Order: sequence, then structure tokens, then C-alpha cells
Amino acid sequence: TGLDLPYVVSLRWQSMVEPQTYHALFTIPDWARAKMVERIPDQCPSGYHFDYREALTIGLAPGGVVKVWIMGPCLDPIEVLTLQAEIEPKGPYGGKSGGKYRPLSPVVKSYVDKYGVPYGSWWAPIPYTTVGL
Repeated sequence: TGLDLPYVVSLRWQSMVEPQTYHALFTIPDWARAKMVERIPDQCPSGYHFDYREALTIGLAPGGVVKVWIMGPCLDPIEVLTLQAEIEPKGPYGGKSGGKYRPLSPVVKSYVDKYGVPYGSWWAPIPYTTVGL
């Protein structure tokens, strides 16, 4: 498309279950940017052809933990970085809600009440697959 790869990423999000609002600003390392433009022509078992790692995946976990991976079709994810976000002092909705968050759905509220917020847990992204293209 002619677009450059991201260099700096700024995120602001609300964790509804805590509830808390976070902000993170980070730079994509040069080695990861180089991996994304590295030509790796290959084919998925489905027959889909690809030439590059084409996805930057950002995971947000309870407590403001951020993980970033680069991914491509039928390739294992490569973890780029993990960082701790800062609490956003303005709170939800840029400070326009008076500090009030949307209520959790009954199903989510029931789960959180029973099991708590899963601080310290993490998942890895499922390898990127393309089927039927």
C-alpha cells in the first residue's frame, strides 16, 4: 500500500473489569521492523501464498500489561516486547464521565465475582492462519 511500518505506537484503553484506564507509548524496535520487511515467500497448508509478516498484534492484559508480537500467515508469532502501561489520570472517556465506567454484562460480572481479575496471567496469540482464500 506504500504505507510505512509503525515506529511509535500510543494506546489508551479502559479495562472494564478492574475498572481502570491505561496509557502506553512505545517504539517498535528496529529489529522487529526489519523482520516485517524481510521477504519470506511461502505457502500455507491451505494454499494461501504470502511474502511478509504482515501483522503487528497488541495484547492488553489486566493490570496494564502490554505485549506486542509480529505475525504472518502460517508463521509462529515473534514476541517483540512486554511493558507496563501507566494509569491514565483522566480516567474513562477522557475524563468526561466523572470517573464512571460502563457496567459489566451480567455474565462477565458473575465470572469476575467468582474468579476475580486474572492478574499475572497471559496468553500467546494463536498463530495467524488464513483459510479458504
